[in-house]
Amino acid sequence: MNLQINGEAHAVADAKSGFTLAALIESLNMKPDRVAVELNREIVPRDRWPQTPLKEGDRLEIVHFVGGGCSACGEVYECP
Repeated sequence: MNLQINGEAHAVADAKSGFTLAALIESLNMKPDRVAVELNREIVPRDRWPQTPLKEGDRLEIVHFVGGGCSACGEVYECP
């Protein structure tokens, strides 16, 4: 199955009929509680992922939340 994920082509070789959004997130080794997903321009609530089938050509935007940062300066990525 070929999908567009964050604007890039992504082939899912082991996708079978009924492949779901939850299965995709698991196959990408992402923590479900740290991502938000938009499927074909619609945000899909996390509790609907197991019932949301994916099909050829679907477009997904997956945002991965990252915590942390510097307690001294408040920067998220690097501390001076």
